[in-house]
Amino acid sequence: MKPAVFLDRDGVINKAIVKDGKPFAPRSMDEFQFTDGLFEAISRLRESGFELVVVTNQPDIAKNVTSESFVEEIHLEIAKITGIQHFYVCKHIDEDNCDCRKPKPGLLLRATSDLNLDLTQSFLIGDRWRDIEAGNLAGCRTIFIDYGYGEQEPLPPYIRVSSVSEASRKVLEINNGH
Repeated sequence: MKPAVFLDRDGVINKAIVKDGKPFAPRSMDEFQFTDGLFEAISRLRESGFELVVVTNQPDIAKNVTSESFVEEIHLEIAKITGIQHFYVCKHIDEDNCDCRKPKPGLLLRATSDLNLDLTQSFLIGDRWRDIEAGNLAGCRTIFIDYGYGEQEPLPPYIRVSSVSEASRKVLEINNGH
């Protein structure tokens, strides 16, 4: 079994579009931008033996605000540029009461089963309370990138950081026993 770093997409892999203090997914490739420090962070994590897995809620599909093909286009771009190959997507809204929409841990559990991952040695990096709760429920360690959104804070335990670079450094420090 291999350790993983589960990465939320919007706000971790790519910059979230922030409106009125709330983060949103990009709605066009023109809005899509990788987060600062992402490439170095991914490289460090990969070199340390972590499987990298994107776990993302994309409720705009259910709301017909964006298409499934556009979400796939973004994931193809991420895969091409970063080398990340594993994407787990929830296309539902809260009212669907599915098991895959974060804060539920379904996406992480599915990836763990598919990829033979060790949750006890894994981490989740996210920028919203939903990410952190899903990681905690799945049994992995969590790192919260705090961008100061106007929404609720996650419930502990988690490590608070301010960037993807800092998050990857924390993963490596913990993994190396520091």
